[in-house]
Amino acid sequence: MDLIESFAVDHTRIVPGIFFSRRDAVGEGSVTTYDIRLKMPNREPVIDVAAMHSLEHIVATYLRNDPVWKDEIVYWGPMGCLTGFYLILKGSRAPEEIYDLILSAFRSVASATEVPGATAVSCGHYLMHDLDMAKYYAAEFVSYLEGHAGDEAIFHYPRSERLVTKEGNNFYDS
Repeated sequence: MDLIESFAVDHTRIVPGIFFSRRDAVGEGSVTTYDIRLKMPNREPVIDVAAMHSLEHIVATYLRNDPVWKDEIVYWGPMGCLTGFYLILKGSRAPEEIYDLILSAFRSVASATEVPGATAVSCGHYLMHDLDMAKYYAAEFVSYLEGHAGDEAIFHYPRSERLVTKEGNNFYDS
């Protein structure tokens, strides 16, 4: 069985940033998945679940209402490891091309006075939100992105080195 692409990323060296994850053909076009990584995996505490849920709601609302990008947004949702989010857009762009969009979306969290859609009718677990912590994590990410804007490491995954057998097969250790 082939190892999925995201497991070939060296999670011991990844830093917060905006990364190309994969591109998939859809009909006559394509969609691209981006890894919006807020935390360094396995080196920092993960994002609190209630704050992650609030960030999901606030940023999704921002993205789906952005006048330039709203028709390009396919999906925004949390990673299972709670270190970031996945963004799926129509078409194909380099991570650097969506930097301003992501920065603006996370800046918008600071002015949120409520979590959109946090009602029993609109949300599957409407009591699990933490706006104050969402603001904390968003501000931390904005500061990091701004401070590392010229750093290629926030746009390009560190790749895992994989052993190749003499028969040419890749060796996966887990």
